[in-house]
Amino acid sequence: MSTSNNRDARSPARRQWLESGLAGLAGLAGLTGMTSLGLTGCASLGPSIGTSIGNSIGPSIGPSIGRVVVVGGGFGGATAARYLKLWGGNVDVTLVERHAQFVSCPISNLVISGQRQMADITLGYGGLQAVGVKVLRDEVLTIDANAKKLRLASGGELRYDRLIVSPGIGFMLDPVAGLAAAIDSGAVTHSWQAGPQTLALRRQLEAMPDGGVFAMSIPKAPYRCPPGPYERACMVASYFKTSKPRAKVLVFDANPEIASKKALFERAFKQHYAGMLEYQPNAELKEVSGRLAKFDFEDLRADVLNVIPAQRAGDLARSAGLVNVNQRWAGVDWLTMASTAVPGVHVLGDATFSAPAMPKSGHMANQHAKVAAAAVIQLLKGEAVDNSPVMTNTCYSFVSAQEAVHVASVHQYDQAEKTFKTVAGSGGLSAEASQVEGRYALGWASNIWADMLAG
Repeated sequence: MSTSNNRDARSPARRQWLESGLAGLAGLAGLTGMTSLGLTGCASLGPSIGTSIGNSIGPSIGPSIGRVVVVGGGFGGATAARYLKLWGGNVDVTLVERHAQFVSCPISNLVISGQRQMADITLGYGGLQAVGVKVLRDEVLTIDANAKKLRLASGGELRYDRLIVSPGIGFMLDPVAGLAAAIDSGAVTHSWQAGPQTLALRRQLEAMPDGGVFAMSIPKAPYRCPPGPYERACMVASYFKTSKPRAKVLVFDANPEIASKKALFERAFKQHYAGMLEYQPNAELKEVSGRLAKFDFEDLRADVLNVIPAQRAGDLARSAGLVNVNQRWAGVDWLTMASTAVPGVHVLGDATFSAPAMPKSGHMANQHAKVAAAAVIQLLKGEAVDNSPVMTNTCYSFVSAQEAVHVASVHQYDQAEKTFKTVAGSGGLSAEASQVEGRYALGWASNIWADMLAG
């Protein structure tokens, strides 16, 4: 498959992936019967929109009711741009994204293990253009909230009535001595932003000798995709089992225990990778020199060293003054996703200071986007926003070449506490890994990519 053209998320191959996942997705979070939103028809990808909004938003004919600029074309930004047009057709929507194509972090661990190619996780923005979104390949340098305008790297400016930013994560490299230099030199990868780093880690694994050591360092939570590091450990070990059976996988976790799906990953480590994969909790990385990793209890030289750094909101959030929680995250009004620091700006995705028990995930960013899109349309029209939105999350992790596990949750806005809280008795966790869930995981990926990017 070529990565040079926008690929139709509704092609036969992608439709097969989609259909394989739909049966499982709606039920996993206890959402059977919930109103579905968007072209995909999957209930679990859309927040529950109250009657006041559900009856008033939607494509319409007439003059523009306002200009909305969306910055960042990932799970949050692309979804927001698309739904602003689907729900409020006469909103003028511009998406600013510096990359020509979207590359998905979910499923990228399968590229690292050799089961998928970069083309499988790369999609274009043509579908957004097809629904009326203006897609501008550029980078935002500054946000002038008082004048409601953006300054672009190309030298131009954009004005807006409402601004939505989905700036993703930035890395905190300084706490680990030598890490920035090691990553810059290519000796160490993080591979926590899909793209060139994904391929770099794959190539290092291919070049590693049988009998070599792959070591991975996991930062203290919170970080993007809580189960992602443990899935990566499984997928690297899965590759080694077939291609380098004498190799070792060493996982050094700064957290006191596995951060997500603990029992499921512990079972996978023991069942599939006993003698090959070793897990060490309370292991905070202190220093890196080339591929030498230094901890309080030992120094280790690895053939491949994968360091996932501590994280914060992306650089744009910091430069725009949106970061106002713990000097790391952007605080938001959860009813509208509006920044609590800068008026007229809405913040989505991993950059936000999470609500209780709310993970930093692609699915969650998709949900943030829909709440924001609905609210922005209402605000532009001078109407009340929905006061009881619901968000859902489903996260799959592969533990072997074909088997996956999931965790799901439902989050309801609490008007008294002004935040989202998990709904008692909702959600769920896999009883065990299975190939059926592996198929659902691929269906989930195809489904959410279509939900954010399809025309």
